[in-house]
Amino acid sequence: MAAPARSTPGAPTPPVALPSRLIPGLPVTNRLPPRKKAVSVTPDGTPWTWQELSPVPAPAKPGVWLRLAKAVLPKPASRSQRLGLTIQVLTDFAFIFFGLSAAGYLGAKLHLEVGFEFADLLSPQLFPSPALGLLLLFGTVFTLLGYSERLYHPEIIRLPQEERIVLGKVVLLSTVLVGTTLAWSGVQAITPPMLIISTPANFLALLSWREWRRCRAARALRDQSDVRNVLIVGAGALGQKLANVLEHDPVRDCLVRGFLDETAPLGGRICGRLEDLARVARSEFVDEIILTIPFQGDAARRLIREARRNRIDVKIVPDLLGFDPSAVVLEKVGDVPVLTLCEERIPAFGLLLKRAFDLVLAAIGLLVALPILVAIAAAIKLHSPGPVLYRAPRMGLKGRRFLCCKFRTMAADADSLRENLRDLNEREGPFFKLANDPRVTRVGRFLRRYSLDELPQLWNVLRGEMSLVGPRPHPVDDFERYQLEDWQRLEVLPGLTGLWQVTARRDPSFERGMTLDREYIASWSLWMDFRILCKTVATVLRGEGV
Repeated sequence: MAAPARSTPGAPTPPVALPSRLIPGLPVTNRLPPRKKAVSVTPDGTPWTWQELSPVPAPAKPGVWLRLAKAVLPKPASRSQRLGLTIQVLTDFAFIFFGLSAAGYLGAKLHLEVGFEFADLLSPQLFPSPALGLLLLFGTVFTLLGYSERLYHPEIIRLPQEERIVLGKVVLLSTVLVGTTLAWSGVQAITPPMLIISTPANFLALLSWREWRRCRAARALRDQSDVRNVLIVGAGALGQKLANVLEHDPVRDCLVRGFLDETAPLGGRICGRLEDLARVARSEFVDEIILTIPFQGDAARRLIREARRNRIDVKIVPDLLGFDPSAVVLEKVGDVPVLTLCEERIPAFGLLLKRAFDLVLAAIGLLVALPILVAIAAAIKLHSPGPVLYRAPRMGLKGRRFLCCKFRTMAADADSLRENLRDLNEREGPFFKLANDPRVTRVGRFLRRYSLDELPQLWNVLRGEMSLVGPRPHPVDDFERYQLEDWQRLEVLPGLTGLWQVTARRDPSFERGMTLDREYIASWSLWMDFRILCKTVATVLRGEGV
């Protein structure tokens, strides 16, 4: 065996290359011999240092209006949907514009009071004319309300009768809003006779346009050779509803060829049983099947395997009747698909319109009611000692506390007497209410009869703590006695009036009131707010505020 070579004294010892597995405690990247770091140099030969690197500017953030538009406007899934949506909005805008113009022309021919004639729009001084601006305003209000009512939502398919109802609501509400604004401002460019003539004309024109589009799309589908033939598995309520929607949808290029069902009698649109899929698919040239039956057992699995063997697309419809499909989100947890049933929220654009609606009406209401507010304050001060206003802590949006303003209608020490009277409560649940409350003063009883004590809450509306319409704000102490489902009313701003107040104000059932509040939150729309406000005015004028 050869002896190892001896090193010369004073000479450097050469590095010994050890296998990486023999160096314990070090990661793989640190088990190699150290290397000399590479040094970058600038073009003139000097070493580069990090101080010489100029900072990269951050990407510019989108503007406020762009971010708002992305948040509230519908997002079409494709370029064709985006183009179709734009054409539909512009066409509706044009119908509203020319409908009002034609109403002005017709009103002039009938010798009615109109603010302008059709020839005024064709004059050289078109843009300085206030009539043009008001026509544009009317069209803009209509399209914005259409967005709020999801009239232009690309993913929502409505039956013809449902679309007529939504379209009528939008036309009527936009007419009332513009007419009220013009009447308050004193502008006479668009007069009431013009609005009366244009409202049914606009509705019929917009409805005819949509029906024409629907018929044209259906004719085009019948003429096309690439229409997808659909076979629905399950002829129950869900399957029939799906077939009805698909047959009236002018966008989707599919035709319903029939149903497969295990229990329905054969004949008509019932083409066969589940095992007849291959035969029916060949005879009807089926491109896809849609399962509306519960996906369980071997029958559904065999059906899917048979569809795959025949190269037929398969779609599954979960039985979610009673839930808004726009609130259903499909997630994937690992390899498991999960359907999340989200609770429906008021869309951002709807909140924006609701807030604008509140600000305008609350400001107008405070200005109009200013003399009444002064007279009420003087009457309270002269009749009983104590402050004019009663500020009580209330629970608002997301549980935020705020001071709710009201005219004082009770004695100054009413809060200290409340617990002594709780045994006389005439309402079920935690809400305290007495029809003949001994703490109420004589002036306060009159104010409560006509709900005049609530007028200072218009200031809470301007501050953004309340809305004109919504669940009434309850005392903070009452929430300690609420059930878990009752906290849903904190998902929206509390209101001056609400569905509970105009529907079941005298109903002692607390659960009935909570159900109405939850119904309002689930089915909110500007049209609903408008109807509740109109019913509130009628209730107040009849003196049924108590």
